[in-house]
Amino acid sequence: MIDTEATGIHEEDSNLPEPTYILNDGREVYEHFRFVADKGQQLLRIDKFLVERLEKTSRNRIQQAAEAECIIVNGKPVKSSYKVKPGDVISVVMDRPRYDFEIIAQDIHLDIVYEDDYLLVVNKPAGLVVHPGHGNYDGTLVNALAWHFKDNPDYDVADPRLGLVHRIDKDTSGLLVVAKTPEAKTMLGKQFFDKTTKREYVALVWGDFAEDTGTITGNITRNPRNKLQMWVSNDPNIGKHAVTHYQVLERFGYVSMVKCVLETGRTHQIRVHMLHKGHPLFNDARYGGDKVLKGNTSSSYHKFVENCFKICPRQALHARTLGFKHPHTGEDMFFTAPVPEDMTQLIEKWRNRTVAETLSK
Repeated sequence: MIDTEATGIHEEDSNLPEPTYILNDGREVYEHFRFVADKGQQLLRIDKFLVERLEKTSRNRIQQAAEAECIIVNGKPVKSSYKVKPGDVISVVMDRPRYDFEIIAQDIHLDIVYEDDYLLVVNKPAGLVVHPGHGNYDGTLVNALAWHFKDNPDYDVADPRLGLVHRIDKDTSGLLVVAKTPEAKTMLGKQFFDKTTKREYVALVWGDFAEDTGTITGNITRNPRNKLQMWVSNDPNIGKHAVTHYQVLERFGYVSMVKCVLETGRTHQIRVHMLHKGHPLFNDARYGGDKVLKGNTSSSYHKFVENCFKICPRQALHARTLGFKHPHTGEDMFFTAPVPEDMTQLIEKWRNRTVAETLSK
């Protein structure tokens, strides 16, 4: 079944349109093509039906799309063996919206961690929007990919069968994987769907923890009082199941450095789960972490924190590791992106302060 009440808020500060559907596993998808079967339509397998109506595609790719639940009939995903009947409303959905404007190739630096004929792994800097959308028609990671692939006739940046397999927030840094073939995107997408990828984040959060490790489980949905925020629902029947595992890496008294391992991948998941736990991310303006939430009232301490905000002027969150099986060879791939300079300086500043306080006692 599919929840047709599209309630997700996306990265890029809500510049993307609302998703058309939300699948049962919480994936937000967008309709790219829609067909309504004629009243005189004879029973016909949907893969055969669509291969006659979609340009530049094959029956095999349609079958792969059906396996990934990207073929929707009357609001429900169907297998490629489904027989189209008169009046059926058929949607082909993707994990990103259609681009109704030309994607401009722009010479924006890409920190490429790995590349072969099938995929590309990029270390995205904080501040770079991933997908173009209303208000961000250029200057995005997709525009940078258009430039990178401008001499590759097999890569069309507007082709939804290629490109980014997942997303991270504009002001989150770290690793992303890009598929260069439709088969690679299908295989990688299935790994994210099956939760077999390995994703680890490093974050600086407000407050100290009573424990060294833990797990946060809570359905994530839109905050009804603020459409720009997500929150953890108190009703188990509302929102999308989400699980975050965490480990405290270092304690600095009023803030802590933690490692977060995602079991699911919901919008703003770490930011929302940590807030729910009582530990909003340091300098996360959307979720209240850009204020002095812990510590004393001295002017020197407040000045220290303000200087920390300036050093890292965004939520202190970095997608440090990414692991998956290569979509062609089946080889285990594992990548690590070092914590960027702004977060490194921020953590070092808190570490030095903690050491100084300890020595003064």
